[in-house]
Parts: sequence; C-alpha cells; structure tokens
Amino acid sequence: MMSNLIFHNFSEAPQHVAPFSHAVECDNWIQLTGQMPTDPNITTMPLSAGIERQTRRVMDNLIIVLNGLGLRLENVLSCRVFLTEFKRDYEIMNNVYQSYFPCDRLPARTCIGVTDLAMDALVEIDMIARRPN
Repeated sequence: MMSNLIFHNFSEAPQHVAPFSHAVECDNWIQLTGQMPTDPNITTMPLSAGIERQTRRVMDNLIIVLNGLGLRLENVLSCRVFLTEFKRDYEIMNNVYQSYFPCDRLPARTCIGVTDLAMDALVEIDMIARRPN
C-alpha cells in the first residue's frame, strides 16, 4: 500500500517555470523535478551561455532541493539528463556532471537528446533519491 504523497517546495530553490513541485516524496523515495539552469536568486536573469555553465547551475539547483530535503548527492539513485544539442554538448556535460560525484558512486543515468527545453535551456536534469532507513 502506498503512503501519502508529500509535495515539497523550497523558497531557496529556483522559482517554478511551470506548474510543479520541486520534489514529491512517497515511502522515502523522492522524485526531484528537472531543474533548469536558472539563477535561484534572480529569476529574470538570462541563462548562462554554454553547456558547462548551464550544467553547473542545474546541478547546483538540484543540490539546493536535496539540501531542502535534508539529503545530499549520496542519496541519489538515478538521474535523467536532457540535452538540446546532444552531439555537441554530451562530452562537456559529462565532464561537469561527473565532477559532482565520486567516481565509484555514480548514480544510474539516462541521457536523452531533445528538440527543445523550457527557457531555451541547453540542459535539464531530474533525479530520484531515497532517504536512508
């Protein structure tokens, strides 16, 4: 039987760009909404140029949400990465992404090339995390 869902939103995280919660939790499993490379402090600021800066901002935004949940990257089981310029940006995105995790503790991952993302972003990443028992 599924427990009640808990819908999380955090004022420290970037402002929503669509109707969603920053994370939804059930039975210690947490789905983090895909984050955009938006500045959490200045919502009207244009996105940074380039996949390296945008990937860093996305990962940092996900860390803000994880911290709001009392979790860290060590609690992440899986990620999905969406890239608008897959062939051009895949290698650079991987280098930035991998720098956030110990090399022996990489989450499971899917990386998908897409035609477009909200706000003309180059990258979006979502996560599944789990609370320790």
